[in-house]
Parts: sequence; C-alpha cells; structure tokens
Amino acid sequence: MAKLRSPATKLSDSTLLQLDNQLCFALHSTSRLVIRKYHAVLEELGLTYPQYLVMLVLWEWEEQNYATPNYLALGKRLDLDSGTLTPLLNRMEASGLITRKTPAHDKRERYIKLTRTGKALKRRAKQVPVALLDDAPISMEEISQLRDALFRFRSALSPES
Repeated sequence: MAKLRSPATKLSDSTLLQLDNQLCFALHSTSRLVIRKYHAVLEELGLTYPQYLVMLVLWEWEEQNYATPNYLALGKRLDLDSGTLTPLLNRMEASGLITRKTPAHDKRERYIKLTRTGKALKRRAKQVPVALLDDAPISMEEISQLRDALFRFRSALSPES
C-alpha cells in the first residue's frame, strides 16, 4: 500500500524549513508573550506562572471536593514530572499557600491542600485572565476558538487518545 503524502511534502525544503512556517515556533513564541503579559499581574499576587497553574488546579479541585489531591494527580493534570513539581511545591509551601500531608495508609504519597492564604488568593487571581483579555488584539470569541482548537490538537497528539 502506498504511503499517502501530506500537503507539507509538496513544499520546497526552503519553505518547509522556514522558522515562521513552523507550528511549534508559533506556539512557543506566543506562549512566551502570553506568560510575559501575565507576569506583572502574577507578581502582584506573589506567584510565578507555574505556581499560578498549580493554584488554578487546586482551586478547581477544592470546588469539586476532590478527596485526594496528590503529587501524581497534580503532575498528570499539569503535565509536569515530580522533578519539576517538587521544588515548585516546596516554594509554595514555604510561602504559605499550600501544605503537604502524608496519609497514614501510604507513606509514599503526599496530599496537597490549600491553606487559608492560598484559598483567599483566589479572589485576587480573577484579575489575571482579565489582564490578557482586556487588551487582547482579537475578540473573546476568537480567543475561545483558538483555545478550543489547541485543546483538540493536543488531544489528537496525545498518546492516550
């Protein structure tokens, strides 16, 4: 059976290998700009961007009464390994946003819980997405469509699909 050729195989090498023709670069450079845009707002909250992502998950889990918010579940949700997650959580615990407890039934596991300070920060964090959306050069509808397309693309690339 003959292998189907993708439309990209019809492009010349010089076109195919131009930086601005790379999806990966468009995603990377846009991501860096969005994170920089959030930086000033996150700094007011005392959070880094990765800490903000952790807080979003923990706030969401608290709303859902998620019973066992542990390292494994958090790492899977954020697509972060324990080598990245542990120092991040160490800093967040030191700043009083979270606590980590070892359950009696399994000494290898650690549950992550928001402190009062971490819970209270949620009210102030509502300004973070607004900082990007208020100044966005495209409409909210276009931003939503872009986000949804990226989630579909991620899902299609995911080995669990």
